[in-house]
Amino acid sequence: MSGVMWTEGYIAVDWGTTNRRAWRVRDGRVEEEFADDLGFTSVPSGGFPAAVEQIRQRLGDLPLLMAGMVGARGGWVPAPYLPCPLDLATLAAGLIEVPESRAFIVPGASFVDGLRADVIRGEETQFFGAVDAGLCPSDGLICHPGTHNKWALMQGGRLVWFRTVMTGEMFSILKAQSLLKAWLDKPAHPGKLFAEGVARGLEGRAVTADLFTVRARVLLGTLAEADVPSFVSGLLIGADVRTGLNGMPEGEVIVMGRGALTQLYAAALTQFGRPNRQVDGEEAFLAGTNAIVERLS
Repeated sequence: MSGVMWTEGYIAVDWGTTNRRAWRVRDGRVEEEFADDLGFTSVPSGGFPAAVEQIRQRLGDLPLLMAGMVGARGGWVPAPYLPCPLDLATLAAGLIEVPESRAFIVPGASFVDGLRADVIRGEETQFFGAVDAGLCPSDGLICHPGTHNKWALMQGGRLVWFRTVMTGEMFSILKAQSLLKAWLDKPAHPGKLFAEGVARGLEGRAVTADLFTVRARVLLGTLAEADVPSFVSGLLIGADVRTGLNGMPEGEVIVMGRGALTQLYAAALTQFGRPNRQVDGEEAFLAGTNAIVERLS
């Protein structure tokens, strides 16, 4: 692509909604990295060139391979959504080059089925990277917790189906604006109260009604204020798991991501009776960018 020498190394960038991470990679290995909170929503209008230059100042004057919200509407340069079923070769061939920048943006993916439509940006790179590196099987279900949790079905190494559930964003809204906000300032933990919330969510009841019940229980003394974060998290994640597994094949679920959130989803899946295994999302992302670069070199 435009004479870019990928063999000399490159900078991989995962640009999310609320944060970004960047790595300098040579010969498939990370030499240096950094992370900050300059996510998509924090970049001012017209601010992407300066934000990208900042990355090069920190990691070197190398080609950039970027995935995530940098290619969204309102991002640096819009990158298309490639329809499912989608394979790695098609994804690599669909890179969008930013003119005169030695920077390339990975396309997103889309899924349409009747009245249901869905899109992803960034996670597709992790899914294909995990399969290419043998971190997860080429056939199976992936759960990718985050602000917008993704459930993705891989078949023969191709992404054939996915569904987004706004669980993380819903929890953030409740924490910031709802009548429960005073009790949601502590982290959630796996345990008895989390499990109670998961069980409630798995029942398929109206989550909006159960959320008000939380307030009533605190006021009436049947739920301790300190237990609200774990119970509410379990309630939302339980409903999420019920939605994501609906109609999906049996077998192990790969929970892909990092931190405490993947542990909560793994606990909920175990409670539901589904075997699961956690895969580090950063490792999967870098495997994905390396796999793409291999197809460009």
